[in-house]
Amino acid sequence: MTHKHGDRLLWSLTRGAWAPLAVATVSVLTSSAAALALPAALAAAVDAVLTGRGTADAVTWLALVIAVATGAEVTGALAGVTATASATSALRSRLTAHVLGLDTVQARRFPTGELANRLVSNTAISGYVPLTLLYTVTGLLTSIGGAVGLFLIDWRVGLTFLAGVPVAIVVIRVFVARVSGLYDRYQDAQGRLAARLTDALAGIRTVRASGTADREISRVLAPLAELSASGHALWRAQARSVWQLSLFLLLVEVLVLAVTGLGIADGRLEPGRLLAAAGYTALALAVVERIDSLMDLAHARSAARRVGEVLALPAQVPGSRPLPEGAGALSFRAVTVAGDGPPLLDGVDLEIPAGALTAVVGRSGAGKSTLALLAGRLMDPDHGQVLLDGLPLTEADPDALRNAVAYAFERPVLLGGDLLSAVAYGLPADASDVREAARAAHVDGVVSRLPQGYGTPADTAPLSGGELQRLGLARALVRRARLTVLDDATSSLDTATEAQVIRTLTEEMRGRTRLVVAHRATTAARADLVVWLDDGRVRARGPHRELWRDPAYRALFTAVAPVSGASASAAPASAAPASGVPVSGAGREPTGGDPLHEEEPCPVRP
Repeated sequence: MTHKHGDRLLWSLTRGAWAPLAVATVSVLTSSAAALALPAALAAAVDAVLTGRGTADAVTWLALVIAVATGAEVTGALAGVTATASATSALRSRLTAHVLGLDTVQARRFPTGELANRLVSNTAISGYVPLTLLYTVTGLLTSIGGAVGLFLIDWRVGLTFLAGVPVAIVVIRVFVARVSGLYDRYQDAQGRLAARLTDALAGIRTVRASGTADREISRVLAPLAELSASGHALWRAQARSVWQLSLFLLLVEVLVLAVTGLGIADGRLEPGRLLAAAGYTALALAVVERIDSLMDLAHARSAARRVGEVLALPAQVPGSRPLPEGAGALSFRAVTVAGDGPPLLDGVDLEIPAGALTAVVGRSGAGKSTLALLAGRLMDPDHGQVLLDGLPLTEADPDALRNAVAYAFERPVLLGGDLLSAVAYGLPADASDVREAARAAHVDGVVSRLPQGYGTPADTAPLSGGELQRLGLARALVRRARLTVLDDATSSLDTATEAQVIRTLTEEMRGRTRLVVAHRATTAARADLVVWLDDGRVRARGPHRELWRDPAYRALFTAVAPVSGASASAAPASAAPASGVPVSGAGREPTGGDPLHEEEPCPVRP
């Protein structure tokens, strides 16, 4: 089934590159026609020279055929390169758009290195298919023309050639079936190698600090054994097929020339027909000799299968409705997110009041970051609905939704070039807007002290983890969204800086809805409402000072930062009312900590 999807993808590439492919087709057909005419023209020229009649006309005709063939070859080569580039570019654009259109769960189905290998290598291999198919089809037509030419010389010559066709078909069929599976193994090993190398480079500091470079080299290069075995198997398969085909083609050619020579000896054929028979035999065997094209097609089918596996991942279906006017009221209605085992979230019903600062707390794996992802439709629930100001997020226009919801993550990645573009990423914000947001995040002074200021390249900026977090927060603040979601976005800040940032969240952002995944009691204490998640369900909700009476709630923070009852009582008196009634639950996120404490967080689910 996977190869069928890959074959359909290859045919779609052929349709997509139709303009340059049409020019290449005309050129190749013209070249083939000239190639079919060449043996006859050459035979006529030889006979004319031998008999002394019509020599000038025969030589002129021969020169014309050669000129047409040369011009068609040059034009076809240029058009072929254009067709290949067009098909590869279209496939890469399609694959990139599809990956970026996936939710954060589906986007992590394949490791980064594996995706890069499929985007760069496999698309390039697949991009050659339109031209390879053209050459294969025209080669078949040329071979048919060559066989017809042999029959026109003499029916005995034609039958001699046809007697060897069944053998050639069997050899080709066995060869293609053998190498297709080998290419699958070869490219799968390539992908695993690329994925492991990318992982190692991402964790280079850990590798160096642990002194495990040798062990990591062995791990990264482990797929080389299978890569080598598959490569040697491909070479052996090619070697066997090449010598078998070479021996067979030589035998067919000798038999055809022998029958033609007997015809000349008997006086049935003119001497020039021997040259014509040799030429037409070569043309008739051209499709069999194109063993490289057959290997290219087998290679491309394997590459297309790998690209098709990514394209088969279900992308989010964008909505089209504009968001209604509102202040950012967020609703979760019977929301369930499946996991490999128990659900990550299990039937969550939750109302986040508009304009409130809501803290989401819970132990690692409770579902906090999954809830944060759902809030801005970075992923969709398996069941239930998430609504913003009364509109289901699945129905909202994506551009309107991105303008209405802003995110800040624990480990933000700065994209966009320099720091100014990184903070304004995705917005036409000017320098004054960026600086205002940076001041609100208490990072403007840090950036201003850099030699190039906001013009500092983002990928080389000497920033600490806390400074990077504050820039990520500034990126969220500059959007002035009705809903701002922060996933532990202050975890790397020192106490004094965190207090300044919390003041921004509680005072300067008052009136805008803020959903904060919190791991510190100081953050929860300043929230208007605390939502306590446990095993994928809402265990309780209410002001921090009320929840603090529960020893299990206090235990959530003692492992991170012990908080006294006095500090806990510092929660605002204006905290939103809630029942605080415990709710049992059975779902959980995968063990090993919250899965979403990074720029593009992703819980694992089938």
